[in-house]
Amino acid sequence: MNPAAPASGNATHRPLLWLVSLGIFMQMLDSTIINTALPAMAHSLGESPLQMQSVVFSYALAVASFIPASGWIADRLGTRRTFLAAIILFTLGSLACALSPTLQWLVAARVLQGIGGAMLLPVGRLAVMRSVPREQFLAAMSFIAIPALMGPLMGPTLGGWLVEVASWHWIFLINLPIGMIGFIAALRIMPDHRAQQRTRFDLPGYLMLALGMVALSLALDGISGVGPAHALVMLLAVIGIAALAGYWLHAAGSGNALFPLSLFKVVSFRIGILGNLFSRIGSGAMPLLIPLLLQVGLGMSPMNAGMLMIPVALSAMVAKRAAVTLVERFGYRRILMLNTVCVGLAMASFVFVTPEQSPWLRLLQLVLFGTFNSIQFTVMNTVTLRDLDTAQASSGNSLLSLVMMLATGFGAAAAGSLLATFGTHLSGDDAMSALHATFVCVGAITLSSTLVFWQLPDNHPDPRAVEEVVE
Repeated sequence: MNPAAPASGNATHRPLLWLVSLGIFMQMLDSTIINTALPAMAHSLGESPLQMQSVVFSYALAVASFIPASGWIADRLGTRRTFLAAIILFTLGSLACALSPTLQWLVAARVLQGIGGAMLLPVGRLAVMRSVPREQFLAAMSFIAIPALMGPLMGPTLGGWLVEVASWHWIFLINLPIGMIGFIAALRIMPDHRAQQRTRFDLPGYLMLALGMVALSLALDGISGVGPAHALVMLLAVIGIAALAGYWLHAAGSGNALFPLSLFKVVSFRIGILGNLFSRIGSGAMPLLIPLLLQVGLGMSPMNAGMLMIPVALSAMVAKRAAVTLVERFGYRRILMLNTVCVGLAMASFVFVTPEQSPWLRLLQLVLFGTFNSIQFTVMNTVTLRDLDTAQASSGNSLLSLVMMLATGFGAAAAGSLLATFGTHLSGDDAMSALHATFVCVGAITLSSTLVFWQLPDNHPDPRAVEEVVE
């Protein structure tokens, strides 16, 4: 898309779109730049690469936990103050990450980053929704979605390069000048929208939902523990399930629930949400597993490993257009069932990656994974949101964003636990064997989501609906 397109109808909105794009780029870059740096970070902190999944899932869990509150905070305090606070928290979190002397410090700093990141995207998108005329909204949303595609394209390579020429600390330090520029720009550009009517925040529902997510995530990550730790894992799992069950009962009797249960009366939404959750657990593990496979398993440098992630991002960008044509011709159900199988098999195919494998075959595997994964995300998102009415759109979109981040955290935690199960130390042949077994398992997890998509009605959409959904 031409960057000037959103401003063609009203040039006064162009600065706001660039500002929101900067915030999204900062968040998406940070979500991917860390992956190729994990082995170097583990060595610097005196940890095993096996233990570094907490750096990934703590950020994703923090974002998921604070997304439900971001809209209410913006409505109460205004989009301007909330966006400025998000930039400050994200930038301070980045500085704390760079100064981290231990893994525990780094995880805590990533949580602070996640709190800021949880408000950057939703609040920026809310400001655009309330500022841009309806006839220009699609063009505006397409424009600010470009950084979401560019971040994964640049992140792994930039991270690998920074590790080689400087140190892993710089993958966080580069956020400082970006954050300062964003803060100064937001002071001048960000409008101060507030809700016309104040509503009470559903604090009991939020606490139960957050407790459930945190407890289940920690339980999943704690599966890698041994001995008495298993009792704590069981306790956390039960607490998490009880908290989510409590939220379900609370929402059934509350008039201002964060996510009303009426959303799940929409067939496509409930199938799409559940399908997103289970399918994305496998996808969420791959950004952690692929760099480990390339660097720890094959002995590649961080820079070369990052370069190999470029074909994944490029193929994903190209495949988004193909998703429209495929769904228009074959329908949601057929495409999701077939493509889910392709994604799962593409993940499991990394079991054949060895030092003796042809580099071209390895490149083909990465391209196929990027293609199938991109189609999966685009079609799943469309299915989830397509049948929601105007009143349900905001809460439905927020719940989808929450599930996306939560599944990313679950995926990283599951990958770490599986690696710990298959091998306690990532070194030599044991590392490759553990990685191969883990790829097969995450592929099987993804394949299981076909049982969810099987329940979809077999219909064909308006192709314009697919075009409006951007990952």
